[in-house]
This record gives sequence, C-alpha cells and structure tokens, in this order.
Amino acid sequence: MSTPPIVDAHHHLWDLSVRDQDWLVGPELAPLRRNFSLSDLAPEAAAAGVGASVLVQTVTVAAETPEFLALAAGSPLVAGVVGWTDLTSPAIAEVLAELRELPGGEALVGIRHQVQGEPDPNWLLRPEVLRGLAALADADLAYDLVVLPHQLPAAIAAARLLPQLTFILDHLGKPPISTGELAPWVDLVRELAALPNTVAKLSGLVTEAHWANWTMASLRPYAQAAIDAFGPRRLMFGSDWPVCLLAASYGTVLSTARTLTAGLSADEQAELFGGTARRTYRLGRSRKAT
Repeated sequence: MSTPPIVDAHHHLWDLSVRDQDWLVGPELAPLRRNFSLSDLAPEAAAAGVGASVLVQTVTVAAETPEFLALAAGSPLVAGVVGWTDLTSPAIAEVLAELRELPGGEALVGIRHQVQGEPDPNWLLRPEVLRGLAALADADLAYDLVVLPHQLPAAIAAARLLPQLTFILDHLGKPPISTGELAPWVDLVRELAALPNTVAKLSGLVTEAHWANWTMASLRPYAQAAIDAFGPRRLMFGSDWPVCLLAASYGTVLSTARTLTAGLSADEQAELFGGTARRTYRLGRSRKAT
C-alpha cells in the first residue's frame, strides 16, 4: 500500500521586487531577505513527498491575496490559499465574493490576520472583528489564528462565540520553547482544543526554539501537549518554509515532525500529515458559493 502524499498546510512565498516584507528587520532575519518562489519550493516539496500545500499570507496587503490565488491557478502544488482581507470592513462579504471570482479563486480556503502584531490582546473580540469573522463562516472559509500565548484567551472566547467558524491555530500558538516553560500556554491550548471548531498546525516549532541549537527533547513536550489536546484528526503538519530555514531545512522540519509523532499509528499519522488539512480546508473541492 503506497503512502498518501503529504500536505504541507503552511508555507509562504514572497518577491521583494513586488513589495517589501516589512517584518524582515534585524540582522538575525537577513537570511530571509531574498525572494522565495514556487520554483524554490517545488523541488524541496517533491523530495520530501509533499504533494499538496497551503500558501499562507505574509503581509496585511490586500493585493497579495489575488497574487497568491493566481499562483495557485497555475500550480499543481498549491491546493489552497489562506489570504488576507480587512476583517473590520463592512464590505467584507462582497470582497470575499470578488476574490472567489478571480483566477484561482476556488483555491481560497481561509483568511488570516497578523493578530500577533496587534497591541490590544482582545483585538479578536472587537465587535467589528467578530462581524468579519462571522462573514468568513458565511462564506465557508476557515480562519487561521496567528497569536502569541497572551492572546490565546481572546482566541478561545472568539471561538466560543462563533461555533460555526473553524479556527486554525498556527504554530501551536507560538509556545515559549526557547525558555522551556509550559505554563500558562499548555492550559490555554487545552482550553482552545476543548472547543470542537478548533484545529491546530504542528508548525513553526523550530523557530520558537533556539535556532542554532534546538533539540528534539526541547520540542517534544510542546508537540505532545498538542497531540494530547487536539488529537491527530485535528492536527496538521506545516513546514513554515521559508521561515523555518532560520533553524532547519525543509527536509529536517518534516523529519522532525515525523519523529515527534512516531508514537501515532499509521492511520493517525496519515491524518496529521494530510487528512486533517484536506478535510479542514476542503482541498481539491470548489469553494465557490452556490
């Protein structure tokens, strides 16, 4: 029996000749200050056995999402796009409908906002944001949560208020791996996972650890906590390429995830490395409103 192709549920692309990535500041991020294209990713993905991917927004610029959809339209690899649009806009339903009509629009599977950069820890609970999140549910889209641990309480509250919307926790909520602390992150993740409309990505862990000298032992408590909380049918693998390159190669990130989940059955691993992403994002199926 052949192994099903892996789904990489979280990666990025950018072209600095099109626009600046304003988050790439400081000498430590210098390795990322270059273009990263599908032609760079494709051989890495193929070598790792990845057959489909989800391309995720990087900047809060509306023009990026149509560009990503166009890439998906011409790529056998990119099966889904998590884009960005202004959640606070009264016209969000119309904007989502327009995105769906663009080339590659059927690949739009979710929306993400850089909540981690919002100074208000309760940003997700603002009335205009909750209205926008409800519009995502109406459009049959998911919402990717990119939050820091102190923002998890608001994420939990929002997920409770909007049970019709699937919330996908990116990078396990950025746990403090570099310090080795588990509390209060672990309790908050368990609280979020107790809600049936939540899913999480086993992604971004190596860059939350010490980049130069992370170990499997430093990652294991966090990965195991997520496995215990969400279970493999609500966890999905993501490379977080090319950000992961600060700490590990594409192949190393995948092999690390394999090692961290080695205790799962073959069926459970098939879910975590593909089934969950396909089901949650409904990859390969038209998402146009009917």
